[in-house]
Formats: sequence, C-alpha cells, structure tokens
Amino acid sequence: QVRVVESGGGLVQPGGSLRLSCAASGSIFSIDTMYWYRQATGKQRELVASITASGNTKYADSVKGRFTISRDNAKNTVCLQMNSLKPEDTAVYLCNALAQDYRRVWSYYWGQGTQVTVSS
Repeated sequence: QVRVVESGGGLVQPGGSLRLSCAASGSIFSIDTMYWYRQATGKQRELVASITASGNTKYADSVKGRFTISRDNAKNTVCLQMNSLKPEDTAVYLCNALAQDYRRVWSYYWGQGTQVTVSS
C-alpha cells in the first residue's frame, strides 16, 4: 500500500505565497515522476507542475515564473512553492506520484488534496 498525503494549503491574499508539501509512504520501491495538479470548482483537473526523479521540471504556462516544484528523493517528498498568487490560483491542489511498489508494479497514486484559496 502506498499513501500520498498533501499539506500546506490555506487562505492567502493576492500577491502572497504558500508552500505545499506532499509525502509518499508505505510499500514504495521507487518513485519516478511526481506531479502537482489542481482542480477549481466547476473546472477540469489541470496539471500544474511535474518533476522527474532526476530533477527535470515542467510547468503549466499559467504558473511559470511564479511556482517552483522541488523534491527530496531520500524522503519521497515533493514541494510546490507558490509565489505571487492570484485569485485564479484558487483550487484544490492534489499530489500524484508514479511509484513502484515492492511487487515492482508501477501505479499512479493520488493524495486527497489540499485547498488553496487566494482572496482579499
């Protein structure tokens, strides 16, 4: 069993910053790419950022220059530093990990999400 848990969401004013964290635990043999998605009310889930095990990153155009994804392979954690937040960044942010369990089976594992609200 692999578990993914996010933390760090909350309410922040426009222009402010938040740092989200995600930890994967359980029967993990290895983790490949880790992702942050977000889903706003009434909208489709959107890929925000991803980072491979070797540290290669990709970002949605809407967050480039404002968000930074990073990971600690030893701790199976990934973070999303969000700066210059805008009201349109308001969403539930979900962590996803492509992980291999001890049976050497690859699967995508989702966390339950953390709410980020950007409002004055």
